[in-house]
Amino acid sequence: MRFNWKKILLCTVDVVIGGYLVVAVTAFNKPDESSLICRKVNIYIQDEVTNGFITTKEVKRRLDTSELQPIGKPLSAVNGREIEQMLEQSAFIKKAECSKTMDGTVNIWVSQRMPVVRIKSNNGDDYYVDDNDCVMPNSRYTSDLIIATGNISRSYATRYVSPLAKAINESDLWRNQIEQLNILPDHTVEIVPRVGDHVVNIGQLPTYRDKKYRDKAIKDYVGSQLERLRKFYVYGLSKAGWNKYSYINLEFCNQIICTKRSEKR
Repeated sequence: MRFNWKKILLCTVDVVIGGYLVVAVTAFNKPDESSLICRKVNIYIQDEVTNGFITTKEVKRRLDTSELQPIGKPLSAVNGREIEQMLEQSAFIKKAECSKTMDGTVNIWVSQRMPVVRIKSNNGDDYYVDDNDCVMPNSRYTSDLIIATGNISRSYATRYVSPLAKAINESDLWRNQIEQLNILPDHTVEIVPRVGDHVVNIGQLPTYRDKKYRDKAIKDYVGSQLERLRKFYVYGLSKAGWNKYSYINLEFCNQIICTKRSEKR
């Protein structure tokens, strides 16, 4: 086998020249951050309108109090990673990213933690649980979340109430219809709807040690019970009247037990 050394040499030269050009163009286009002053900071907050835990004003305040405000500083003195770490210390921020551009602009992107339920336990606890089943501290947040009351420990809130609330929130119908959950001492779950002056008992949630199986079992159980309730609303309450019953018990699989308003439970 004979090698064409001329072609190999030409290819090698092309590769070297190509690499040189890439390095040269990159070096030419890369701004000298020491000579660039930050004139503008753009702050982008995911779900700022619907979530509301973190606002642009709050991010600016945190930049000022931590002395990391980029405005007026050379870009070389703006530490994006330090800004990200400072913002991510907030209990309400999931992720922060910071970048700099050639025109002296610093861009900050913030994604918030997503609350799924507010817990107001009998023991005085008042906090949120997010979509990762983690506790979030109470704040001035006023979004229209489901409120869970009753006998709720933090463990029960993150292991059971959170997946229960997520199962409800997956449905537009039930997310808008259910305003409160109440947990009885034996962990029976009661639902308080927005429409209809009654309380619904859906029984106790399934329990598993393994989180994966537990979450799926709760989702399936809640979906099944809410479908039974939907059918009862359509074929029962629509004819009998929404205010005829004060208590609707779905705890037992093959029957729905209703208590009339004039009766005692």
